[in-house]
Amino acid sequence: MQEIPLTAVVWQEDGWFIAQALEVDVASQGKSPNVALENLAEAVELHFEPPRPTVLPAIHHLRVKVGAA
Repeated sequence: MQEIPLTAVVWQEDGWFIAQALEVDVASQGKSPNVALENLAEAVELHFEPPRPTVLPAIHHLRVKVGAA
């Protein structure tokens, strides 16, 4: 297994700390910065695992309303 260096930013939203890897589109959360980073590491590892579908994937289209909040 190969290790890759990543840069993460951590910020707080309400009672949660959010950790986001800057090089890949992966984020996680935790009750402390360290837990958020540990959870992020696990999420990044899962992100790079090859997919193993249990059923055939299906493509779905959806419409989402967006606008100024």
